[in-house]
Amino acid sequence: MAGVTLSGQNDPVLELEGIRHVFYARAERVVALEDFSVAVRRGEFVSIVGPSGCGKTTLLNLIVGLQSPTGGTVDFGGRPWPSGHINTSIGYVTQDDNLMPWRTVKENAEFGMEVRKLDERERSAVADRLIREVGLQGFERHFRHELSGGMRQRVNIIRTLAYAPDVILMDEPFGPLDAQTRLQLQGQLLELWQSRPGTTILFITHDLAEAIALADRVVVMTKRPGRIKATFDVPLPRPRDIYKLQTSPEFHAVYERVWRVLEDEVRERAS
Repeated sequence: MAGVTLSGQNDPVLELEGIRHVFYARAERVVALEDFSVAVRRGEFVSIVGPSGCGKTTLLNLIVGLQSPTGGTVDFGGRPWPSGHINTSIGYVTQDDNLMPWRTVKENAEFGMEVRKLDERERSAVADRLIREVGLQGFERHFRHELSGGMRQRVNIIRTLAYAPDVILMDEPFGPLDAQTRLQLQGQLLELWQSRPGTTILFITHDLAEAIALADRVVVMTKRPGRIKATFDVPLPRPRDIYKLQTSPEFHAVYERVWRVLEDEVRERAS
């Protein structure tokens, strides 16, 4: 499946149809996802929210090929993706930075490009540019233990962006960070994404405000087994000022609409 030709701007680059996933934990049968169907257009930023345990991370693992769905299909670039095969055209940013502690910031940023056998000078130039874009110049030779949590996650993100994947999956990448650092990274992520037309992001978060601030669409999932309960367009103009956005009446109108649907799932989960 290498060398997949992607569809046009308005066609889905990623399409899930009738996804179902069942696993067993301590001999107990657990239905994680049921009849989950969604299409994501090329260049779109989609956020997914839902109660804890509704299958959000499982969904990303199925998309990238780390797990195989029990039922349904995953299409990438208009073609079915073979079950059990890792999709190397998809980047995956997790909550844990997973930086290699024996490599410097720049060496970590270059890792994906090394795997793809890019020329050394090209790797160096791309890494230097991305390091500047996220404000880490001067830290190129630092190691993981010398960085703050926010700095580590910046390196995690640019390591993925460096090899220019067509689709990027992000699983609560800012979850463990403080509020100020989260805002900074949200703003940088938007700038990086907007400067790369055609890059598609599927973003998992428990923070509804974050989901709305970043995305073109917000998908709300039900409690387990996870299904799509509703999808909302986010009609906020781009580029967005992440620091001012949440004070706008338009933002709060979208938040109220989405929260009315999500609240039932969260309250049921907590009851």
